[in-house]
Amino acid sequence: MSYADRVFVQMCKDILENGTSTEGEKVRPHWPDGTPAYTHKAFSIVNRYDLSKEFPMLTQRYINFKGAVDELLWIWQKKSNNVKDLGTHIWDAWADETGSIGKAYGYQLGVKHHYKEGDMDQVDRVLFDLKNNPSSRRIMTNIYVHQDLSEMNLYPCAYSMTFNVTGNKLNAILNQRSNDMLVANGWNVCQYAVLVHLFARCAGLEVGEFVHVIADAHVYDRHVPIVKELIERPMFKAPKLVIDEGITDFYQFTTDNIRLEGYEYGEKITKIPVAI
Repeated sequence: MSYADRVFVQMCKDILENGTSTEGEKVRPHWPDGTPAYTHKAFSIVNRYDLSKEFPMLTQRYINFKGAVDELLWIWQKKSNNVKDLGTHIWDAWADETGSIGKAYGYQLGVKHHYKEGDMDQVDRVLFDLKNNPSSRRIMTNIYVHQDLSEMNLYPCAYSMTFNVTGNKLNAILNQRSNDMLVANGWNVCQYAVLVHLFARCAGLEVGEFVHVIADAHVYDRHVPIVKELIERPMFKAPKLVIDEGITDFYQFTTDNIRLEGYEYGEKITKIPVAI
């Protein structure tokens, strides 16, 4: 059974059985019909995945892995904030008439900063330090930029990555202020696990631990019946992540270079209502 499945099931059970309901509170999210989107929530969940043992992919239902990787590259490689550069339509609700989501996500990673080694953006700084200063305790990114929040159509959910090299292994921590268990959790976990694999490849390192820190982990009210059914489903073995050999330049990776082998999964869940 996939370790990621076991983590997901335990997390959802804990939220539904022991979490706090926001019903009746003043909440920002709403459903497309205008109804407030209440949640069952838990504060401060920390999950650890040893990437050297298996790839953390949910198997109880189908996850569009290629779409997840496409979004990851859209943010981290293309450093784009325009949905026209993205293969999926996940971000359409937050885009303006030009396709822009404002100064959010990829935009922030593409902003150049001045260092003694020269001007570079956050992604290039991480790649530079992993290769040249691997013992540094300052290898991180942060896209929650307060001065630009008013110009973001959505405040970043997954906002910070901290990288740490221990021995020859690359470890990383993803900080996430908010995580929708049904829609986004499995998607985000596999995305950022891929990112750790890609950065490790570029730096000539092995993968170590991926730690996911969630401030507000929640199940939306309209998702509760779906989640209850989902977590009772059978689990399958974790698939194997395959990255084409010979590519060590982060900007050369495409969705065709990164794939899963042996991905078994349960029935796809369709028409999930999304709170906005």
